[in-house]
Amino acid sequence: MTNATEGPAFRYTARLANEIEQKWQRYWVDNGTFNAPNPVGDLATGTQLPEDKLNVQDMFPYPSGAGLHVGHPLGYIATDVYARYNRMLGKNVLHTLGYDAFGLPAEQYAIQTGTHPRTTTEANIANMTRQLDALGLGHDRRRSVATTDPEFYRWTQWIFLQIYNAWFDEEQQRARPIEDLVRELMTGERTCKDGRAFRDLSTEEKYAAIDEFRLVYLSESMVNWCPGLGTVLANEEVTADGRSERGNFPVFRKRLRQWMMRITAYSDRLLDDLELLDWPEKVKSMQRNWIGRSRGAQVAFASEAGDIEVFTTRPDTLFGASYVVLAPEHELVGVLTADAYPEGVDTRWTNDAATPAEAVASYKRAIAAKSDVERQENKEKTGVFLGSYATNPVSGEQVPIFIADYVLTGYGTGAIMAVPAHDERDHEFATVFGLPIVEVLEGGDVSQEAFTGDGPHVNSANSAGLDLDGLGKEDAIARTIAWLEDNGSGTEKIQYKLRDWLFARQRYWGEPFPIVYDENGQAHSLPEDMLPVELPEVEDYKPVSFDPDDADSEPSPPLAKATDWVEVELDLGHGTQTYWRDTNVMPQWAGSSWYQLRYIDPTNADEFCNIENERYWTGPRGENDPGGVDLYVGGVEHAVLHLLYARFWHKVLYDLGFVTSREPYRRLYNQGYIQAYAYTDARGVYVPAAEVEEKDGRFYHHGEEVTQEYGKMGKSLKNAVAPDEIARDFGADTLRVYEMSMGPLDTSRPWATKDVVGAHRFLQRLWRLVVDEETGELRVDEAALTDEDAKQLHRTIAGVREDYENLRDNTVVAKLIEYVNHLTKAYSGAVPRAAVEPLVQMVSPLAPHIAEELWSTLGHADTVTFEPFPTFDESLLVDETVEVPVQINGKVRARIQVAPDATPQEMEAAARGDARVAELTEGKNVVKVIAVPGRMVNLVVK
Repeated sequence: MTNATEGPAFRYTARLANEIEQKWQRYWVDNGTFNAPNPVGDLATGTQLPEDKLNVQDMFPYPSGAGLHVGHPLGYIATDVYARYNRMLGKNVLHTLGYDAFGLPAEQYAIQTGTHPRTTTEANIANMTRQLDALGLGHDRRRSVATTDPEFYRWTQWIFLQIYNAWFDEEQQRARPIEDLVRELMTGERTCKDGRAFRDLSTEEKYAAIDEFRLVYLSESMVNWCPGLGTVLANEEVTADGRSERGNFPVFRKRLRQWMMRITAYSDRLLDDLELLDWPEKVKSMQRNWIGRSRGAQVAFASEAGDIEVFTTRPDTLFGASYVVLAPEHELVGVLTADAYPEGVDTRWTNDAATPAEAVASYKRAIAAKSDVERQENKEKTGVFLGSYATNPVSGEQVPIFIADYVLTGYGTGAIMAVPAHDERDHEFATVFGLPIVEVLEGGDVSQEAFTGDGPHVNSANSAGLDLDGLGKEDAIARTIAWLEDNGSGTEKIQYKLRDWLFARQRYWGEPFPIVYDENGQAHSLPEDMLPVELPEVEDYKPVSFDPDDADSEPSPPLAKATDWVEVELDLGHGTQTYWRDTNVMPQWAGSSWYQLRYIDPTNADEFCNIENERYWTGPRGENDPGGVDLYVGGVEHAVLHLLYARFWHKVLYDLGFVTSREPYRRLYNQGYIQAYAYTDARGVYVPAAEVEEKDGRFYHHGEEVTQEYGKMGKSLKNAVAPDEIARDFGADTLRVYEMSMGPLDTSRPWATKDVVGAHRFLQRLWRLVVDEETGELRVDEAALTDEDAKQLHRTIAGVREDYENLRDNTVVAKLIEYVNHLTKAYSGAVPRAAVEPLVQMVSPLAPHIAEELWSTLGHADTVTFEPFPTFDESLLVDETVEVPVQINGKVRARIQVAPDATPQEMEAAARGDARVAELTEGKNVVKVIAVPGRMVNLVVK
């Protein structure tokens, strides 16, 4: 189909647009137009670089086998427009795009199609690159990377080793090399975590002591195990109902030995440095909530198995703690589970089990498939009594110990003191199990519902010197903490929701760990000259999957099958020995946690990023500037995980002296989405949206009526529109202008192919201002601008500059359309060169191909890319006169022209001098005049 009419020989049609676009895309590649030079290294030019630079970046795309639809390039076009605008301001602009190509989606697709993940990934990258190139994006192609390239993941592995071989010094609040720790341990300047002297330990004990400090460590951790996929999953890969996001398989909580990253050491810095970032407040808030810093007390409830440590932000309510609840996975559950129930125990506490052990085992099986989100949902509370008791430290009372799924190991200590009178969940639980509800804050009927407000303390005194009765919240908290510390029952503490980062996957398609194990199972890091550890080429790369419901299954990573690769002979400084490689791989977040730095120095074979290049592109510009990429654009769905992980890695690299910036991204912008209508038939099955016809407000697919719905564009809804089709039928510049004109960049907007023609017609009108459609000859002359032309031009320039600067591309389009329409109406023949040359320059960031062609047609030999962006004359932005209404007794009867700064007296004089006003007030008495400067004049007459 061709939506653009062919018409005269030199009309701007889809065919001509395609020819122009291919021509200028070749020119840009052949001339390296968008190649941004570095200060040092292979990409340096040897010339003085502009101090004014811009580093603009899009979030790493995953190269899907389905290719792009028109929703994908929205952000890429916007950053390209911004980058092109800033080049015209004289800045050195770094803009490129790579591919985040490891991970489960690529592996699953390869398994389904029976081809190797690398084969499918490389084909997907080639297709996506072709589609993006057709849009005329001004990327420095030399800087593009893919996480799956060994020369890239060599440095991912290298960074992993820097983190592994580092520890967090709590006193200095920064990471330091592990060698510093060993030296301090050897000299006795520092002791081991358990207080022992390092020099007295055996070799194996020394290894273990050092590992307790490392920022990367092996831990027996609770993980999300998905037998159906044969791998553990990150929390974000599990749905709210406890199933895998990919495949919809059951997911079980299981304790496994896994690599962890100690991101929690950076909790305070990750929180505090948010204040330095130019990010949407919504994203900052999401990160604050995810980290979840809170102040309170760590309280010890004594039991036969030792102290149960509980963290609470309200230690002042301890007198109301009538029971304790442990997470079912808590390490003390086994030793606290009694052999038998006490006599007379409430049957509601036992879940009809004969013994506590039987009740605990049954309960754990029942909740194994529940996600953390599902466990915390507001629903009927369940749990079982362990048959044992703990001592409330302030009241001295014995309180029963339960396990319940609403308590998680992932926050606090995995144990809570339950205060049912003043906590809704605890109140619900206590009501179900018939537990005591003790009021300690006055203000509500706690027998009916929890009182969660604040009031004076009641029933809160003991004989050991603690009396809170009558006190308010802050005083009571301070007095309780002081008493707990004096009595050895607790300490003041800051707690976080953030948990350490599970950093291992049982997959094939990921970065191998640069770690080997000796015969004792001790981990050893590989030296730099052994990197990269490349993935072995194996015939069977499928993960070992199990019965989806088999919660007791054990992971068996695909790499374990590559026995020749797993077992190696190496000399790591103690002679040649046999070692075994780690058969897990890194999660897909690894490469995207640092890729912005490789963009800076992608050809450097000696360093992951030269620090002088990093200083130029992302270094801080002042005392309170954290540094980082100048503009980072992507979806809000990455607000927490990717951005939090990238910040963590970057801070470690900063602490170790590898970068000068404290943060990876100084400015973040979340773009919206392009949405589209989708259609389902009577079966509820989606049908191709392109094949649906509308008749009298109803919709039909091959004669059958279908139901319309609205949602995100995508393959599953069969409503995707390929950018290739739009570029073919209208031209890539039309697609760019249409997407940028659809609405504010940070909001979602509906796609309508029928509306694309409007953007195409705008470009046709622009073309006609310069080129005669019949002859192809230039239509401009050297005539001077009229006063009205000058005013319209300079107002357009001023508005467009401000809008480009603030990513308001939709209003840029509107202003340019208005100016083109003005010139079209004003001139039927030749148009002044002085009117159209600035127009072509202003259009070029949005529609670069047509702008290049028109710039060349206007007689310029060089690309428009680096032409200075037009400037404006301030004096031409001010109106000489403004129109204000004149009211008589409140009704508008005339309009007058006055100076913008006219005084009330001058406005009154102009109104009285107007012929229409004089006629209507003749013979009448003006009793009052109200004149609002620049707004209106009202004459009250009788």
